[in-house]
Amino acid sequence: MNRADIQFVQSLRLKKNRDESRLFIAEGKKLVDDLLHSLKPYHIYGTEDCDAPVFSLVSQAEMKKMSGFATPSTVLGVFYQPAGNLHLDFTQTWCVALDGVQDPGNVGTIIRLCDWFGIDTLLCSPTTADGYAPKVVQATMGAIARIRLIYSNLATLLPTLNTPIFGTFLEGKNIYQTPLPQSGIIVLGSEGQGISKEVAAVVQQKLYIPSFAKGKRSESLNVAMATAVVCSEICRGGVV
Repeated sequence: MNRADIQFVQSLRLKKNRDESRLFIAEGKKLVDDLLHSLKPYHIYGTEDCDAPVFSLVSQAEMKKMSGFATPSTVLGVFYQPAGNLHLDFTQTWCVALDGVQDPGNVGTIIRLCDWFGIDTLLCSPTTADGYAPKVVQATMGAIARIRLIYSNLATLLPTLNTPIFGTFLEGKNIYQTPLPQSGIIVLGSEGQGISKEVAAVVQQKLYIPSFAKGKRSESLNVAMATAVVCSEICRGGVV
């Protein structure tokens, strides 16, 4: 392995380089194994003790230079980003949309939640963390291979999709008391800013998740926790 190879892998930690190459990094034997079932590998690097099929054996020192971990894994994979079908039709299914969610761990967890609840598309504003950033990929636990990610101006895109648009707000209808349709889009915003004014303007129905605590309670749920509640309700169909 030469210096240029190491620098190329390191370069994929920057979004502009991932966008240009359409590649991303995944670290760890379990994650790499999971992705190999669904995605095309560009290259797989492993140390002698990795116990996994690799394209190139590397030294621990070389792996440390490529890795984003303080303690590197024994396997690092570089994968092609899935091309995905850009045809959008949510008239028969639900879709989650993220507006300005910048924490990589939250975005990765939400991708994993979508996979769990059978929601195969995640719409993201340009201000949402890149789904193929290393920290996001690690948090998805392999779900990144099964979820279609589409980044677009939500305020412009959502009204064209001919489906009900819901959003989570601090005010609105109690989600547990609201009948929900069989399909639609649910928008969630960042913890700090919430849904932007531009996107809020196209939301057709505001929902909120009430607290059941008595007395002092947490101010809010983080966006990944809120997504879990919302996905559970939309899959259940709201009020029985």
